[in-house]
Amino acid sequence: MKKILILVGIIILAVAAFVAFKMFQPLPENLDTATTQTTIEGHYSVTVSPENADYQRNSLHNWIVEVTTPDGMPVEDAQITIDGGMPQHGHGLPTSPQMTQALGEGRYKIEGVRFNMRGWWEFKLTITANNTVDNVTFNLVMN
Repeated sequence: MKKILILVGIIILAVAAFVAFKMFQPLPENLDTATTQTTIEGHYSVTVSPENADYQRNSLHNWIVEVTTPDGMPVEDAQITIDGGMPQHGHGLPTSPQMTQALGEGRYKIEGVRFNMRGWWEFKLTITANNTVDNVTFNLVMN
């Protein structure tokens, strides 16, 4: 029994050391934090911005997503799903943000976003419109 407890203790320490190592890694050197990106397949140009520029870490906030075609025409009637997390920590978003409103002119409201820790976050959007699905990832850094 004593050997099992020692083994469990060693495993717990190893996991804690690994997590600490991951949490304190520096940001990638060429991290692209642009708020306008082209989707992976090139179907859409997407811009994200917080509804309130003074949003704080560890508080709920909303984002506005603007979706256009590559030639700048607003994409109407899109559905947007949200995912993301902290790649260096290996966990997802602490909330389940949802697209709640189409604001017109290719703009959509995302509610329920919360970044609860300092560091690099990925904000991943899947956009579906006119039977076309495409994805985009934004890199955000919380201080």
